[in-house]
Amino acid sequence: MSLARTAAMFDRQADACDELGSPLYAFLIRRAARDLLENGPCAAAVSGHEDAPGPDAIALRLMGGVHALVLSGRAPALAAHYPSAGGSCPSPVPEAVWEDFRATVADHPDWLKDWLTRPPQTNETGRANLLIAGVLHALDGADLPVRLFELGSSAGLNLLADHFRCAWSTPSGPEAGATAASASGAFGPADSPVLLADAWRGTPPSPLGAAAELPPLRFAERRGCDLDPIDPRSPEGALALRSYVWADQPERAARLTGALQLAERLPTTVEPVGAAEFLRGVSLAEGALTVVWHSVMRQYVPAAEWALVEAELDRLAAESTPAAPFAHVSFEPRRTPDWREHRFLLTVRTGPAAESVLAEAVPHGLPAWPLA
Repeated sequence: MSLARTAAMFDRQADACDELGSPLYAFLIRRAARDLLENGPCAAAVSGHEDAPGPDAIALRLMGGVHALVLSGRAPALAAHYPSAGGSCPSPVPEAVWEDFRATVADHPDWLKDWLTRPPQTNETGRANLLIAGVLHALDGADLPVRLFELGSSAGLNLLADHFRCAWSTPSGPEAGATAASASGAFGPADSPVLLADAWRGTPPSPLGAAAELPPLRFAERRGCDLDPIDPRSPEGALALRSYVWADQPERAARLTGALQLAERLPTTVEPVGAAEFLRGVSLAEGALTVVWHSVMRQYVPAAEWALVEAELDRLAAESTPAAPFAHVSFEPRRTPDWREHRFLLTVRTGPAAESVLAEAVPHGLPAWPLA
């Protein structure tokens, strides 16, 4: 029963990979689901994790472990099919790819057993576009420095979001059809090694979409927390981050490469503590906007811990004043009336006010479309 349940979770993840433009991973995860039911090498690899809840993303852990083998030169036959390692993979994906994947899993049981104990830590830079839009909305034109505190920072790459370049081009005009004029915009340094292209479908939330040019954000402080932070400047840390980027999505890999370059010269602080403990050490400051943000991390936090996090967020919101304002910026999945589905929403809460839902996006952040 446990393996059947795990196989069903693999199939759902394969559907998500299809929707998010990864035919290679969709194919391999579906075949891995069958291998689980046939008690093959994939079943041995996930042994001990059969009852893990959906948020533990066992399929993505397995894919990340195999990808790390490919990127580190330990799986040359499979690397020939992985674009991230210089290989190629036609569509439809040929059966030989699965055979090489299955053989790789069978040949590296100890490596994969260890890898499956790690949570997925993509540190997806595409989500930075939404986080920056949320901060600009919270500032609402005020000329204040920002004190940034991130929950679930992983390697801290999105703490550098203001150093990324967000760009978009959206149809304008009454019909916004194929012949409509195009309205373009951008935010962030033009020479940034991280380009978040096609960031918005539609005019971004105000003030990002309301001004031709916005001044750069000013950060007085930027810190994050993570139970198991990754050092992006170490070879092991960089490999872990690269391994969780899907092997047939070069745009995501390019953004990560640029972010790793920024991290080399702009180190950030990520404290190895839980979110609630981290927030207990955060207070507001006059003359600055204090921001707590997070993106697609809540699902990995146990309910009891998240209740403590919400209590700390409520404390900060209640302490907010015009002289010492506070904002909570979140990009997280929300259940729809069909409990099996989620929408990934950007929400902003300023002070004690109710949260505003500003935008929706695909799970990896790009593109996004405004809702307010």
